[in-house]
Amino acid sequence: MSITQQYLLDSYRARSLGEPAPPAPGTHDRQAVREWRDERRFRAVLAGRPARRRLRDALGRWRRRPT
Repeated sequence: MSITQQYLLDSYRARSLGEPAPPAPGTHDRQAVREWRDERRFRAVLAGRPARRRLRDALGRWRRRPT
């Protein structure tokens, strides 16, 4: 069963029971990714590592590297 089919089934079930409809798939993706990133940064600080954007910093260094 795909995500869309599950959402439609849950929406139908909620409507027939008089409950509020569930959020559409992908509605809270940005918030979930942001919370995951914040958790990783927090754990890095607790472990004594710098809490920065490692991938973006590495790509920036690679891009600014003299040729």
